[in-house]
Amino acid sequence: MTTPHTPTIPELEEQERRLTLPHFTYDDAWDLGAVLVRLARERNAPVAIDITRAGQQLFHAALPGSTPDNDAWIARKRRVVERYAASSLLVGTRFRAKGTTFEESSRLDPDTYAAHGGAFPITVEGVGVIGTVVVSGLPQLEDHAMVVRALEHFV
Repeated sequence: MTTPHTPTIPELEEQERRLTLPHFTYDDAWDLGAVLVRLARERNAPVAIDITRAGQQLFHAALPGSTPDNDAWIARKRRVVERYAASSLLVGTRFRAKGTTFEESSRLDPDTYAAHGGAFPITVEGVGVIGTVVVSGLPQLEDHAMVVRALEHFV
């Protein structure tokens, strides 16, 4: 897989609008997780995958080549989505568009928060953000692209 292009802020915002779901159940979490595992296995991606809703982990998978460090990255990226109600890549991109970085200007501990691509909000129509889906183990644009691709298959 070639490295995806760097999406613009409007492109990232459009992804979030387009990938709003009509509902999100326990079974939906399992199905979305299965799509992500299939996509990761197709390319032998050494990733960890996490789906959380309202603070409860509904799905987690660690594929060959992933490490406990990926779980730490998942937690840090997930916290960005929970705080900003936007994808971790969008949050980081917004800071860079202002001529700074998330680490320099957010006033948040970088050991706790990471505005790197791979965490995406699970948004339900008429409700808002109810959870996160996160991939960690590839370069940030590829992590983000894998999540978007899975959501596109899932929607």
